[in-house]
Amino acid sequence: MRIKVPAALTESHVKYDGEAGRAWSAGLPALGERYLEEWDLRIDGEPMHGVVSLVLPVLRADGTKAALKLQPVTDENATEAPGLRTWAGDASVLLLDSDPGTGTLLLERLDSDRPLSAVPDEIEALEILTGLLRRLVAHPAPEGMRRLGDIARAMLDDVDKTIEALPRERDRHWLRWCAGAVAELVAEPGDRLLHWDLHYDNVLAADREPWLGIDPKPLAGDPGFDLMPALHNRWEEIVASGDVTRAVLRRFDLMVDGLGLDPRRAAGWTLGRVLQNCLWDVEDGASELSEIQLAIAEAVRRRQ
Repeated sequence: MRIKVPAALTESHVKYDGEAGRAWSAGLPALGERYLEEWDLRIDGEPMHGVVSLVLPVLRADGTKAALKLQPVTDENATEAPGLRTWAGDASVLLLDSDPGTGTLLLERLDSDRPLSAVPDEIEALEILTGLLRRLVAHPAPEGMRRLGDIARAMLDDVDKTIEALPRERDRHWLRWCAGAVAELVAEPGDRLLHWDLHYDNVLAADREPWLGIDPKPLAGDPGFDLMPALHNRWEEIVASGDVTRAVLRRFDLMVDGLGLDPRRAAGWTLGRVLQNCLWDVEDGASELSEIQLAIAEAVRRRQ
């Protein structure tokens, strides 16, 4: 079976990397064939993809089901293999093999048709996610991880120029507020191994456990920095509650209690995620801050 690159994946790479992205996407079949041969794998289904990676369902020589993940090496995913190796399958997908030179990973195969987002009860899904996150952040970060302290200081360095790009005083106020929260915490950034992107679609059903996390962007830091994805995903259910602030705090408090975190620190690092997301949005051309991010900031400020 020949490796086919989905057109949507090529379009994504062209969107973010231009012709370099198109060239990388065009080289995917040859890259995939290389690892099929080197790791003695057989394709076992249609390819899947996200924004960046191509994932091929494969069989190993002994018949074990696995997933071959092909992705360009970036700052975000360069620590994926060592992070997965540290977790060793504890609440996360199991790493079977890797090549750090190309970012290629061979992973335990999970059920991509059964993400946690398909669990209809929002609180049940959040409790499952929180249980996984509690296990993930119980691990100290290994050497070589990106560090939250470095990321936080870089964010603070970008605040002044970002404020200049925002015409609304409300946006400028919230950016300063979030920056102030980060400035209070940056000297104690934590040392746990964080997932950084544990939302409901990054948790899949598995055979050896009911649910496991996938697609981490590991870094060393405070677990409070890992709450944001579960706060803003499934946002339509927050809105449907009729009280956005109360619904956000319900999620926030459940996660803080489940992880045994200090609410004030967790609120501060969640404001740090608001700051990070807003800085990224403005860098991408936005002239106003996201209303969802501002709503989360307004809610968690009550826990500071």
